Amino acid sequence: MALAKLGAVVLDCPDPRALAAFYAGMLGGTIEEEADWIDLRLPAGGTLAFQAAPGYVPPKWPSPDASQQFHLDLTVEDLDAAEKEVLALGAKVLEADDRKRTWRVYADPAGHPFCLCAG
Repeated sequence: MALAKLGAVVLDCPDPRALAAFYAGMLGGTIEEEADWIDLRLPAGGTLAFQAAPGYVPPKWPSPDASQQFHLDLTVEDLDAAEKEVLALGAKVLEADDRKRTWRVYADPAGHPFCLCAG
C-alpha cells in the first residue's frame, strides 16, 4: 500500500493566471483561482498548479547547478504518521514545523522539495 498519492504538481512563476491559461490551452481542463495560486484541474484527472514567486528566475535547462523550480504536493491522511515515515525513508525537514498549517515542507534525499498535505 502506498504512503501517499500525488495531489498536484506546482510550478513557481511570475504570473500564475497567464501560465495556467497557457497550459489550459494545451491540456484543456478547468482553471480555479485563489489569490496568488491557480489550480488547473486536468480532464484526465490530476492537477497542475501555479503559484506566484516574487523575484522569479526561470530555470536553466540543462544545467546541473540551477534549480528546476517546482515541488510536489503529496496528499496524506495523517500528517504526523506520514512525517514519521518520510523522515525514516531519508527526507529532511525544510521548514520549521507549524502544526497550525495543513501542509509541511521537506526535501527528498537528493534535495528536491515536496510538501505533505492533509487530505
